[in-house]
Amino acid sequence: MAVKEKDLAKPAKQLQQTLNEQLANWSVAYFKLHHFHWYVKGPHFPVLHAKFEELYNLSALKLDELAERMLAIGLEPASTMKEYLSLASIKEGGKTGGNEADMLEIVVADFEKMAEGLKEAGTMAEEEAEDGPTADLLYGQVEELQKQIWMLKATLGK
Repeated sequence: MAVKEKDLAKPAKQLQQTLNEQLANWSVAYFKLHHFHWYVKGPHFPVLHAKFEELYNLSALKLDELAERMLAIGLEPASTMKEYLSLASIKEGGKTGGNEADMLEIVVADFEKMAEGLKEAGTMAEEEAEDGPTADLLYGQVEELQKQIWMLKATLGK
């Protein structure tokens, strides 16, 4: 049985909210990356089609990893699209016309925002909730996003 928010101590309530925001970002990223995978157009289609698939698979993995950690420590992960869309700091993907550079720029901006949120969540887990394992998980996700940001920026020639 999931712990109800009213039964959680203040640091746990704050951690649950913060982790759900990160969970929502991974979920929105997952669907946005699927959209890009399907609609990318241009001379780099084969490479970017595969890269977007790699990234949505990464998003699914990180989403599951975070939700399972929340369950393991007695928190309740968000699990509906309505929750994800209201909690996420990144936004759903709109029609981009398939422009590959625009899509890459959007993913870089999203991943930068997500990395910032995950760092803040890691600090909260470590310092306020005194939960080192959750902080480690979050910092690991930051590291992965930083690597992806670097590779995407290099693809853009930046």
